[in-house]
Amino acid sequence: LSLGVALAATSFLAKRYGTLRVYTVSMIAFVLASVGCAIAPNISMLITARSIQGLVGAPLVPLALSILLGKDGMTAGKVPISAALTLFLAPALGPTLGGLLIGTGGWRWIFLINLPVGIVGLLLLRRVPSTVGAQPEPGTVFDPFGFALLAVGLASVLFGATEGTNAGWDSPKSYISLTVGSVLLIGYVLWALRRPHPAVNLAMVGHRQSALALGLQVVCSVVAFGTVFLMPVFTESIQGHTALQTGIALLPQGIIMGIGTYAGQRLSTRISLRTLVITGFAILAVASVFLLGLDRSTPLWATAAILSGRAIAVGFVTTPLLVAMLAPLPESELADGNTLFNIAQRVGGSVGVSILGSLLAGGSSLKETLDSFHLVGAILVGLAALGTLLALFLTRGQ
Repeated sequence: LSLGVALAATSFLAKRYGTLRVYTVSMIAFVLASVGCAIAPNISMLITARSIQGLVGAPLVPLALSILLGKDGMTAGKVPISAALTLFLAPALGPTLGGLLIGTGGWRWIFLINLPVGIVGLLLLRRVPSTVGAQPEPGTVFDPFGFALLAVGLASVLFGATEGTNAGWDSPKSYISLTVGSVLLIGYVLWALRRPHPAVNLAMVGHRQSALALGLQVVCSVVAFGTVFLMPVFTESIQGHTALQTGIALLPQGIIMGIGTYAGQRLSTRISLRTLVITGFAILAVASVFLLGLDRSTPLWATAAILSGRAIAVGFVTTPLLVAMLAPLPESELADGNTLFNIAQRVGGSVGVSILGSLLAGGSSLKETLDSFHLVGAILVGLAALGTLLALFLTRGQ
């Protein structure tokens, strides 16, 4: 929830103080908050430290994209292979590394690991030229009303999605929060379109190509990363594997997704965006069909193979769509574009995965849980097929 609130301020902070400076301060604060989580003596202090971690860590992903890509990268449609591997390998490493750390050292190590990683990151940041990213603009105007609409709207929608999974979608906490949050977000859209300096500029949504690419990214995120959250439930609860075994099975998809992202970038110079994205979603739909055949006796290597097939398709889709979405924007608005991209992913992904998770959690027996998993798999196939159809409306020549 706190991450969602802080996302609303990311664009303003990057414009006012500069992309690289905000990113550096955010990383320092995130590492310190992680240490606070690790040494928390009780659950109340842990929740408080986690909230701070979300607040100060929110700018890291959108600003990392701005630093890695930059306007030159967007114009050329290039994403470094190291960046592609890192962005997609890291989420896949989570279950593997998390299972190992918890199994050998206890839960505090999943936070302490951020200290050495963060120190290395800060040392490497010293090698990044100060000219990278948007430069500080002291005259940038803050939009307090727009920020309040966006921040509270995001927090309400995310809270409603969480409560939908925990207490059911008919719970007042869930549907009231979702309704209030949706109204506030719609209100922000109406407000931002009439303001010269909104909290997050929505001008890119006015471009048909950018708006469609943003929507397709959300669909792709639900289909791709839904399995990262839901597959451990299947392998551990239904098949009886450990967290570490599950993490190892999920690891290859992260590597292949990174390689697929690089391959998608290279292919985009020879194949039109429309053809590449349609092909990627079609492969994703076909590969997702194999999820329907998983059962209690399916070996982990077969599960890893299915996930890897889906991963390479996601790599074909992600980079071309990101480039198509951000290419029309000047350097000064990349923070807006990346923030909007992360907001859409956060809201769409959270609501989508929460709905899928509530379906999977509804089973009271192993058979019912397996049936629910197959239902979730069918929904993922349907979403991938929907992405294929929507991709037909992308501009043919790009």
